[in-house]
Amino acid sequence: MEKKWIGRKDKADLPDFGLENVSVKIDSGAYSCSIHCESIREVDQDGKKVLEVVFVDTEHPDAANRCYFEKFRTKKVRSSNGHLQERYLIVGKIVLFGETYQADFSLTQRNGLRNPILLGRKLLNKNFIIDTTLVNVSYKQKQKQKQH
Repeated sequence: MEKKWIGRKDKADLPDFGLENVSVKIDSGAYSCSIHCESIREVDQDGKKVLEVVFVDTEHPDAANRCYFEKFRTKKVRSSNGHLQERYLIVGKIVLFGETYQADFSLTQRNGLRNPILLGRKLLNKNFIIDTTLVNVSYKQKQKQKQH
């Protein structure tokens, strides 16, 4: 598969999380992807521990999506400020350039940050070439395809 050019920011769809056209920041310094959640907690559902996650699209804050994940794990992640944090990790699909990729997402609260999702090297390395002068390349392609 040929690598696609991606800019420093874009918009993506995350069908597993019920999110569309969500702002993502390309972060070649991060290993994995992370996503902002309003709340994260383990709950009992039919006698099983599941992870209840509330995703909020910062551009559409009234559109909160409550999702439940049977498959999840925890992982120690070093945040951008150097602190080691224990975070929940889930797997989900992300759509960029009309193609669906599977990625690991660490769950965190990114309040006050412009982009609710960071895309890290684990997803970027095999699929994309980063040009920091570009923005919304995938989103613009999606909009163009809608018009035709």
